Amino acid sequence: MDKDLSSVQEVRDLLARAQAAQDQLRDLSQKDVDRITLAMAEAGEKAAERLAKMAVEETGFGKYEDKVAKNRFATRRLIAAITPLKTVGFVSEDGPRRVHTIAEPMGVTAAIIPSTNPTSTALYKAIISLKARNAVIMSPHPQAVRCTLEATQTVAAAAERAGAPKGSVLCMSIPDMAGTRELMHHPTTRLILATGGTALVRAAYSSGKPAYGVGPGNVPAFIERSADVRKAVRDIVASKTFDYGTVCASEQAIVADRPVRDEVAAELKRHNAHFCTAPEIALLERLYVSPRGGLNPAVVGLPAAKIAQMAGFTVAPETSVLVIPMTGVGKQHPLSMEKLSPAICFYDVDGWEDGCRLCLEILHFGGIGHTLVIHSRDEKIIREFALKKPVFRVLVNTGGTQGAIGLTTGLEPALTLGCGTWGGSSTADNLTPLHLINLKRLAYEIAPLHPTEAVEEAKPAKRWRMDDHYRYRPAAEEKPAPETRGDALASPAPLPGAEVKYGSTGLTEEQVEAIIQEFAKNRG
Repeated sequence: MDKDLSSVQEVRDLLARAQAAQDQLRDLSQKDVDRITLAMAEAGEKAAERLAKMAVEETGFGKYEDKVAKNRFATRRLIAAITPLKTVGFVSEDGPRRVHTIAEPMGVTAAIIPSTNPTSTALYKAIISLKARNAVIMSPHPQAVRCTLEATQTVAAAAERAGAPKGSVLCMSIPDMAGTRELMHHPTTRLILATGGTALVRAAYSSGKPAYGVGPGNVPAFIERSADVRKAVRDIVASKTFDYGTVCASEQAIVADRPVRDEVAAELKRHNAHFCTAPEIALLERLYVSPRGGLNPAVVGLPAAKIAQMAGFTVAPETSVLVIPMTGVGKQHPLSMEKLSPAICFYDVDGWEDGCRLCLEILHFGGIGHTLVIHSRDEKIIREFALKKPVFRVLVNTGGTQGAIGLTTGLEPALTLGCGTWGGSSTADNLTPLHLINLKRLAYEIAPLHPTEAVEEAKPAKRWRMDDHYRYRPAAEEKPAPETRGDALASPAPLPGAEVKYGSTGLTEEQVEAIIQEFAKNRG
């Protein structure tokens, strides 16, 4: 059988197994789910080094030590953050509105895994899917089949030992676009988690299924004149060299405020950065730009010295980052795109307003919606950047890679970072298990259409009324109507000679009568 047909048939078999597991997953309790996902995280963490070694050997790029760190982040750090989340049964109750929320699984999930993070992303997507009680099928990148399959089987075995039904976590072993297309379009699939190239993400959104896709991240880092320059440069280099720049939140350009430009350059050199000359930049352009105009995948995730050698020039073996001085952004300056490697553009601007405009240009050239980094001690400028930049993660005084995924910030730990509608994504959030559940509502009547009718309730709740604008308002406290006997008030007769007082006015009956007569006389 041809590979494409074999891939399609494998996907159909996997979907049948996943659906059988899905029918059982729905009945798990929160305690069951938490026990299963904890076992998966522990197994993934134990295998972190082995999986990292497999990923580097199979794909040929990335840094072993950093892939180990990513695997541990996708297990140990992730499980610590998501264990407290409620994803089963009643997850919230609103007493005054009498609306209660119930979590339901979305169903069988297709998880597209990239070659840049083939094991950590598989671990992460498997754990958050099972936390939401969704069976999941991985579609690995053709360059990373073995390591993604191994990561999947590692957590799948742990899940089954902890009580998950067989078939809850599966992976394709015959990767082909025909099989991936079948996985995304098949009626059994209810949700798609797409991490990969732009074309693949677009295919996920075109499948007719709910999907979470990740757009490119052309991240600028603005170093404003009030910044701690030494820390800023240290953070940028640590972010840019992490796994040789394969994380989409890593910085692609440094925008230095002119008063600190020379200090920034000196700090970069102190961290073994190499400033490229004009001839070297021309060589890099030829290497980085593919015949179709996009990024040449051959440079992704390689060390700086190797990239320079491939381009045709030599740098010191310990070179951390290739710094590319630039004067413009866009197609005329192709290296201003996302580079997914330890190469970074370098601009200087005069003042934060110019920095703001240049960062916008960089974002519009392939990074809308993703991430921006600002290094500054001026809170007013930081807030101006946050208000005006078309991104959903504005990171302050931290590295882009570590900050965006939630390692050095309070953001939710995640390896799938939404870009919102600006970036063509259905969410702007860091993806968590709460994005993978349906929410069902149990709602009681609080505003009867016929308020005079008696409403029997187990527990009396605050009564509401609908106003003339069809908005619900709490009803005023109603005093019980006095008992009546014919047309007369059923109030006790006053004792002989006693004066009857009305309300808080202290008036007698004769005084009230006099006021009424005077009022009637004046009104004619």
